[in-house]
Amino acid sequence: MAASAVLVWFHEMPIAHLALSVLAIWTIGCLSLTTYLDPLQSIPGPLKCRLTPLWSWYHSIIGDESRQIDALHSRYGPIIRIAPNQVAIADGRALAQIYSEKGGFLKAPFYENFDPEGHQTIFSARDPGYRGVRSRAVGQMFSVGAVKGGSKRIQGCIDEFVEKLEEEAGKNGARVDVLRLARGLAINVVGAYLFGEEYGDLSDGTTMESAGAYVDFIVEIGRFFFLPPWLFQRVLALLGYFQPMPPETEKGMAKVDSFTSRLAERPIDDNDETYQSRLLQAGIRVSETDVQMKDVVFAGTDTTALNLSNIIWNLAKHPDVYGKLQAELAQSADDDLAHGSRQYPYLDGVIREGLRTLRANPTRFPRQVPPAGYTYTSPAGRTYHLPSGTIVGLSPSTLHFNPAVFPVPQAFQPERWLNPSSEMLRDWIPFGLGPRQCIARNLAMIELELAVKAVVRSGVLKDAKPVAGKIEIMEWFNARIVGGKVELVWT
Repeated sequence: MAASAVLVWFHEMPIAHLALSVLAIWTIGCLSLTTYLDPLQSIPGPLKCRLTPLWSWYHSIIGDESRQIDALHSRYGPIIRIAPNQVAIADGRALAQIYSEKGGFLKAPFYENFDPEGHQTIFSARDPGYRGVRSRAVGQMFSVGAVKGGSKRIQGCIDEFVEKLEEEAGKNGARVDVLRLARGLAINVVGAYLFGEEYGDLSDGTTMESAGAYVDFIVEIGRFFFLPPWLFQRVLALLGYFQPMPPETEKGMAKVDSFTSRLAERPIDDNDETYQSRLLQAGIRVSETDVQMKDVVFAGTDTTALNLSNIIWNLAKHPDVYGKLQAELAQSADDDLAHGSRQYPYLDGVIREGLRTLRANPTRFPRQVPPAGYTYTSPAGRTYHLPSGTIVGLSPSTLHFNPAVFPVPQAFQPERWLNPSSEMLRDWIPFGLGPRQCIARNLAMIELELAVKAVVRSGVLKDAKPVAGKIEIMEWFNARIVGGKVELVWT
């Protein structure tokens, strides 16, 4: 009798209502089945993140992903689900197992989105064996000893940068874009130290403009980093069709391409120890060598310029910090590099604080859980198991602004590094960590040390003031300064 009544009810129901009812029943059934079979059902997070990656995609594209994820951590705790197969953790204790121990977990498939022209780079390669051949070929160039040995070439670029900064500062109250100048410096250091030839003269505006156009184009692409590779390629194709590349970007890309391709195509010299020659001598083809060079041009220009401009901006904003650093540097005119020592502890604190507060790479460093799975235990003692294939990651932004580790995290306080806690040292990850951390980290740190010393000793920052009250960023894979400038004005 009951079954007959149900059939009559369905027969008399309008077709639209019937369709909606069937859809509702089907949806409820799917949700129930998904929840019951879901291997990540114990991971807290909003329902929308359990059902679709759209929330994650949206916030990574508009550039506020880190802030949104931090808000979820505040609500749900140190481990959260941000997509059907993606988990974010806000606990520095998890760093070692995910990124360091036994080589760390493999990079997530998202990194394939950074394979330019079909070539995996030292940065993007997921296969440790593939990357190993290339990183071993050039790795010695990035050792502390090697960078110190080449410091005269780096210092020459820095001297030109300081001269240009002094020239710009003397233009009667005109705004000076420090980021623009820092990009010119950084790309010249890459050229002079790694490739054996400077990219261009800072007195020629096209050097800085082309460097900026090249970097900005790649940073823009990084907003789509967290899309699956098949979708990433289609999105780029659509953008290329409906939004052609601006002429200034085309010029910048062409100038960088001309620079790297010319050097990559030079005949191999057995006595040549440049970046490109080391790759070619390791059997890497010219076409790939050219791509690897472009990749290191971007990496060496973008983050170093961002960090240097942030440090200079903060020195101008905080006269007390600037004065303390001046006093420390005045105690010794020794040109020996202090990298790895405590000769200049306050300088070390200024640089570390500059890298912490800017967040040049603010988003997650995603990794893929290995076949054995991964078990995380929260500070409260609750255990969560992530099965093989789950994407998990921690964000430098989340760790660097954790008030439990960095009290008053928004404040620029170099003094905090004079006696850092073990948790501070553990959670400070501007270059990542483990075997896949930035291969050029020693070059970047020494370049920053030399540049900050030169700027402070020159006295050029006297009477300099920031134009904006704060530096805001778009939280893409690589940060983008809102407005595109870091400006100072001299009063």
